Amino acid sequence: MVYVAAEARYETMKYNRVARSGLKLPAISLGLWHNFGGINSVENGRHMITRAFDLGITHFDLANNYGPPPGSAEQLFGQVLAQDLKPYRDELIISTKAGYYMWPGPYGEWGSRKYLISSLNQSLTRMGLDYVDIFYSHRYDPDTPLEETMMALDQIVRSGKALYVGISNYPAEQTKQAAEILKGLGTPLLIHQPRYSMLDRWIEDGLQDVLDEYGAGSIAFCPLEQGVLTNKYLNGIPEDSRAKGPSVFLNENNISPETLRKVRALNQMAAARGQSLAQFALAWVLRNGRVTSALIGASRVSQIEENVAALSQLEFSSDELERIESILRPESVNKKKH
Repeated sequence: MVYVAAEARYETMKYNRVARSGLKLPAISLGLWHNFGGINSVENGRHMITRAFDLGITHFDLANNYGPPPGSAEQLFGQVLAQDLKPYRDELIISTKAGYYMWPGPYGEWGSRKYLISSLNQSLTRMGLDYVDIFYSHRYDPDTPLEETMMALDQIVRSGKALYVGISNYPAEQTKQAAEILKGLGTPLLIHQPRYSMLDRWIEDGLQDVLDEYGAGSIAFCPLEQGVLTNKYLNGIPEDSRAKGPSVFLNENNISPETLRKVRALNQMAAARGQSLAQFALAWVLRNGRVTSALIGASRVSQIEENVAALSQLEFSSDELERIESILRPESVNKKKH
């Protein structure tokens, strides 16, 4: 059946300007990190991508190593693009990244010009594209001069293979250096993609100030802490959850009794606002305008629909924000002194 995008797709989505650039991103973007690989259902992936677009999500975030196996998420997205979204290419923001391991030998990971450009060429082939809208250096490489990595990003833009460039997982100091180099090259840093959530707030300690200084935006990945900030773990760790599996990103050790105490308290606040915990957590990430977009993952269409509905209630009262801070403080701070 031929896909036709919903006519009302732009009526309810909120779009935020990426700092001082001319680009706007949807407040909720869809990441294809998990559940869009070669071991997953192509039809389910297709339904999630097209439904996201119908809801106004114009930004789809990928990386060379997304799957599993690596590369398969880009291949799946390329299929959906060719089958369904090709007529809407100019309405889409498609991003990909390179930095993590992709192939054997000395040129298959990190931040060299050789690797970044080779990887982007492979990504474009997998997706059937002439260019991506945003290309990221996926992680800081301590063994390659930062000038080389940033000059590769500059070259990629000047070659027409990406419209903008970003970085991901860079500490604040290296972000400042990268932004300064790119500024000198005439290809400004558009955006940083850091991990950020109620339970992981490292970007508040310097990184956000650097991004403000250089006029760069941010898009937060794992705003729901891979499901910890949803109703999945309110009654403990389910046997069929990712935390019980072999994942190196989330396991039982990451979900302590103290974390569960915080999650349950936050869920009570969410319920009082008429929101799910996931909606509450997404609204918090977007609360003050310093985060351009929250990057969600999904395994089914209903999760995307629930997450987008968070945008109907983004405001927090000062009392709510104070209560959230009291919940998120370490346990020792909340206990009375003896």
